[in-house]
Amino acid sequence: MSESGVVPKKMRKVEGAGPVGDTDESSRDFDPETQKSLEEIDACQNEIDALNEKASEEILKVEQKYNKLRKPFFEKRNELIKKIPNFWVTAFVNHPQISAVLDEEEEECLHFLTKLEVEEFEDIKSGYRIKFFFDENPYFENDVLIKEFHLGSSGDPASQSTPIKWKEGMDLTKKQKERQSQMKNNRKRPHEHPRTFFSWFTDHGDASADDIAEVIKDDMWPNPLQYFLVPDIEVEENGLEGEDEESEEEEVDDSIVVVEEEGEGDDDDEDGEGDVEDEEAYEEGDDDGGEGDE
Repeated sequence: MSESGVVPKKMRKVEGAGPVGDTDESSRDFDPETQKSLEEIDACQNEIDALNEKASEEILKVEQKYNKLRKPFFEKRNELIKKIPNFWVTAFVNHPQISAVLDEEEEECLHFLTKLEVEEFEDIKSGYRIKFFFDENPYFENDVLIKEFHLGSSGDPASQSTPIKWKEGMDLTKKQKERQSQMKNNRKRPHEHPRTFFSWFTDHGDASADDIAEVIKDDMWPNPLQYFLVPDIEVEENGLEGEDEESEEEEVDDSIVVVEEEGEGDDDDEDGEGDVEDEEAYEEGDDDGGEGDE
């Protein structure tokens, strides 16, 4: 280090991106051998980066290929789902993360949800859209509600959604705000999360941290059947456990009854014999006591 206390710049000529290729005021000097090794490492890193970029391009092509292959099966699945009443609202209610943002009236509204679709853009890395298809309902005029996410490398991630044409007096986002306002006025802290399903749908604050969208895209959409069947699975498991517990209780109760019956009989006998023996012992005690006094 120089007398002035300023750290000298690196004395090297390493080309390329990254920390190795950068120079700044806080860089150190390297001896020739270290300098050579750093340049070789930088060259290796450039090769690795090039392979990673190539791999990303090939993976993207594979994903695009299989997205096209999966599409007809998703369409067939949706046609079959239409035959099952309340399929999607049941799956949503059974999903721990989605149900956490559903209030009671929104749940009623989702009874009119007939189809869900997730479409990735042609360039998968650039984003995707979620489509919600509704039957005619008392809440809004829209047949389809769409929320899109643009995740391109240039610029910050962003989202946009279909404006909801609420029917008069049925704006669920407005009702939620009014409830929150009343709770604040009453100086009560709301126990539920202030975010709801439709407030999520209309929120575009931070597209990069939209956990509900990611859950729908990566968990619900690939396999909604597992969430639709959750209650049946739990009932079946609980039923089996209940039968086992009942059978165990019955066995315990039987054994207790047998013991009690035997105990009652013994008590009666013992009580009868005990009274006679006590009387005899008392009389003998009196005799003995009399002799002792004499």
